[in-house]
Amino acid sequence: MNNLTKRIVFGLLYIIVIVFSLLLGPVYFYSIFFIFLIFCIYEFLKIINLKSLYPYILAITSYSLAILSNQNIINIESQLTHKLIVSIFSFVIFFTLISALISSRKIAIQYLGRIFLSLVYIIIPFSLLIKLPYFTLDKSFDSQILIGIFILIWSNDIFAFIIGKNFGKHKLIERVSPNKTIEGFLGGFIFTFISGFIISKYCTSIAPIQWFAIAIIVSVFGVIGDLIESMFKRQAKVKDSSNFIPGHGGFLDRLDSIIFAAPIIYIYLFLTS
Repeated sequence: MNNLTKRIVFGLLYIIVIVFSLLLGPVYFYSIFFIFLIFCIYEFLKIINLKSLYPYILAITSYSLAILSNQNIINIESQLTHKLIVSIFSFVIFFTLISALISSRKIAIQYLGRIFLSLVYIIIPFSLLIKLPYFTLDKSFDSQILIGIFILIWSNDIFAFIIGKNFGKHKLIERVSPNKTIEGFLGGFIFTFISGFIISKYCTSIAPIQWFAIAIIVSVFGVIGDLIESMFKRQAKVKDSSNFIPGHGGFLDRLDSIIFAAPIIYIYLFLTS
C-alpha cells in the first residue's frame, strides 16, 4: 500500500470515527474524544520533551468537569462549583510545584512552563471542544454543530492544499511551514466560507450568521493552529507528532487546527448565543 492509498484509507477511517462518534450520542462522543485527548497529550509531551503525569491528571480533571457541566450534573455558574474547580486545580498545581522542587531537574521553571503549555495548548481546548454541541436553545446535545465545524476544518485543509499546490507562489510563513502559501490560505478561506453557507442551510441549530463567523474563525485560527504545531515540530526536529495514523502522522497532526480554533469558536458562541 503506497503512501497516497494509506492517506486516503486512514483519512476516511478517521472521518468515519469522528462522524459516527457524534451521531451515536454523547457517551461515544466523550469516549472517542477522550482517547484523542490522551494521544494528543502523549504526542505533545514527546515533542516538548516532558516526562510527567501531571498533564494527564489535569486533562482527566478538566475533561470530567466539562462533561459534568454538559450533563447538568454540576452547575458551572454556581459558587460551589467555582470553589470545587479552584480547589482541584490548586491541589494539582500545588503537587506539581512540589514535584519540581524535589526533582533533580536543574531548571524547574522550564518543567512548570511545559506543564502549563500542555494545559493551555491541549487540555483547555479539548475541554471547550466537547461543549460546542450544546450551543442549542435547550442546551441539549446536537451532533450537527460539531460535524459542521469539522466539515469546515476539512474544507479549509483540502482546498488550501489544492489551491496552494496548483497556484501557490508566495510563501505564507516559510521558516515555519515552507509548503503553505498565501494563495492556498486565500483558497481555503473562500471555499470554507462557501461551505459555511451550505451548512447553514441544513444545520439550523445556530444562526446562519454564526456559521459564517465560524467559517472565518476556522479559516484563520485553524491555519494558525497548524502553523504553531509545525513550529513545535520544527524545534523538536521531527516531521510528524507520531506514526499512529499511517500516512497522516499522529493525532495532533490531524487535530491541530480544531484544537486551536475550538476555544475561539466557544468564546464566539458563548457571547452570541
